[in-house]
Amino acid sequence: MIDIKLIQENPEIFKKAVRDKNIGMVDIDDLLETYEELIAAKRLLQEIATSKNRIGKEIPNLTGAKKDFALEQLRFAKQQEADSEERIKNNQPFYDDAMLRVPQPADDDVPVGKDDTENVELRKEGQVRQFDFEPKDHIQLGQSLGLIDVERGVKLAGSRNYFLKGDGALLHWAVLRFAMDFMVERGYQPMSVPLLMKDEAMRGTGYYPGSEEQTYQMERDELSLAGTAEVPLTAYHMGEILKQEELPKKYVAMSSCFRREAGAAGKDTYGLYRIHQFDKVEQVIVCENSIEQSNKFHEEILANAEGVMQALGLPYRVVIVCTGDLGRGQAKKYDIEAWMPSRENYCETHSASKFYEFQARRMNLRYKDTTAKKNIFCHTLNNTVIASPRILIPLLELYQNGDGSVTIPEVLRPYMSGKEKITAE
Repeated sequence: MIDIKLIQENPEIFKKAVRDKNIGMVDIDDLLETYEELIAAKRLLQEIATSKNRIGKEIPNLTGAKKDFALEQLRFAKQQEADSEERIKNNQPFYDDAMLRVPQPADDDVPVGKDDTENVELRKEGQVRQFDFEPKDHIQLGQSLGLIDVERGVKLAGSRNYFLKGDGALLHWAVLRFAMDFMVERGYQPMSVPLLMKDEAMRGTGYYPGSEEQTYQMERDELSLAGTAEVPLTAYHMGEILKQEELPKKYVAMSSCFRREAGAAGKDTYGLYRIHQFDKVEQVIVCENSIEQSNKFHEEILANAEGVMQALGLPYRVVIVCTGDLGRGQAKKYDIEAWMPSRENYCETHSASKFYEFQARRMNLRYKDTTAKKNIFCHTLNNTVIASPRILIPLLELYQNGDGSVTIPEVLRPYMSGKEKITAE
């Protein structure tokens, strides 16, 4: 959420943010007009309350025409009060909803673009493998080696579902466990998190309103399945006032994630790229309200994810996400895209996002600033450390051998009982 004072002071900046991020259902002029009406109505209510109190004290001491006049003033004040309360009742819901929809302006160095096709490459890392044999894709490898069963996954759970079996399941868990150990060694506190979230946590992290169609909602219990551990990790301190010396808070969690993929009918239907349920290791930082600190930690969480990719020996590229591909609350985002032979392209595997105080303001997450002697909203950031089974696509395809086996990356072998290769039984 944005401070209304900033919108009042710089309405054109936020109108531009609405255009650049392609976010509909937000009219900054209507928002500001409604805000002024609300403020006027609430100010009048205070004046009426003062007037009613004064008149009420005077009436017992009045008689005749003066008393009749005072009673008439009191009736008029009550009518004004009812009118003002009605104006507030009519305008407050629109204002509250509009404020939740106002986007955070992107940083000045974020490229303006309409969608992910206009993201800008920053650099490539690693060498793309050139095969001297006809390579298989991850589904062909998974079936021939007994690692993946999509057919039964679809039979039991519908489209975009799957089973991982044997060494496929072990490789999946090995990647996740390696990523967790990697982050814990870097000083991040490991967390096991709940997956069912109240709406206030979804709103606080910026997923509601806007992502309801992508979310599995448990209407009977008024809960939603989280699409990422970002939600419980970021909302962990919701409504709290932290001590400045506690910051930064650095958390990492491994969790299952659930996404409806609404609107993705017919898109990426083959294989494990776009699925309804997956597991992810997520990193979250809560820090002081400082642009310099946010920028520093943004680079840190990106470096953490790159460190995992480099340890796995996977070629990738880093892109800066354009405005049209940014979420409502993101000021800047980096994506890491791994090379996937079967897709003949670099494809997204990680997203590192910087929010400034957007999420913290929605969650009322603050810290007591020892210098300013007041409570200040925190800054928040998050990034994928690794997500599987999507990462199994490049792992299986790039580490395959001409005889149909798959070499296990060295860093994952300790998590697979020292096994070096996956071979057909």
